[in-house]
Amino acid sequence: MSHDPAHTPPTPLPAEPSRRDAIGLSSTALMVAGLAGGYGLFAWVSARFMLPARTGEVQQLFVARVSDLAVGASLLYQTPDGRTVNITRQSAGTAAGDFIALSSTCPHLGCQVRWEPQNDRYFCPCHNGTFDTTGKATGGPPGEAGQSLPRYGLRVEKGLLYIEVPVEHLSVPAQAGVVDIASPQGPGHDPCLTCLRPRSPRATGEEGA
Repeated sequence: MSHDPAHTPPTPLPAEPSRRDAIGLSSTALMVAGLAGGYGLFAWVSARFMLPARTGEVQQLFVARVSDLAVGASLLYQTPDGRTVNITRQSAGTAAGDFIALSSTCPHLGCQVRWEPQNDRYFCPCHNGTFDTTGKATGGPPGEAGQSLPRYGLRVEKGLLYIEVPVEHLSVPAQAGVVDIASPQGPGHDPCLTCLRPRSPRATGEEGA
C-alpha cells in the first residue's frame, strides 16, 4: 500500500507550560538564589571574623601631641600586645616624616635599645650594639649580622601623632600607650636586666599623695 503524504497526521507541537508550571519554576529559581546568597553572606562573615587579618592591615593608635615631643627627644610606646617602640622626633617640622618609630627590641638577643641624642644613634647596652637614625645596625653583634630595627608607620593629623600598628599586634589585650622604664635595659638574656613595665601610681608612690 502506498503512503499518501496528504493524509499524514501533523506532528503535535510541544505543549506550552501552564501558568502553574511557570510560577513553580520561578519560585524554585528564587529559592535557589536566596539560599546561594545566604550561604555566600555566611561564608563572607565567617572569613572576615574567623580567619587571620590580611597582611599589611594596620590600625592607627594615638601617641602624643606633636608639640609635646621636642626635637631630638624620644619616648617609649607600648603596643596592645606589649611590644615596645622608640618614637623619636628628628626635626622641627610637624609632618609624619619628621618623626621615626623603631622597635626598641634589639634583634640580637632581645635587649632594650635606647635613643642617645648626644651620639645621634640608638644603643643596646647588652653587647654595645649600635644603630643609626634609620634603625640600621652599625656596630656590635647586630652590625656584624647586618640586622636592623623594625620600623612602624606614623601619621600626623590636626597636631596629633599616631602610630600605625599591624592588626595582628592588637590581638592580645594589654595597656597600650607611652610607658616609663626604670632602666634602659629590657628582657634580654643578661641577669642584670630588668623587665619593662608600664608606670603606675602604686609603683611610683604617687597613690594617695
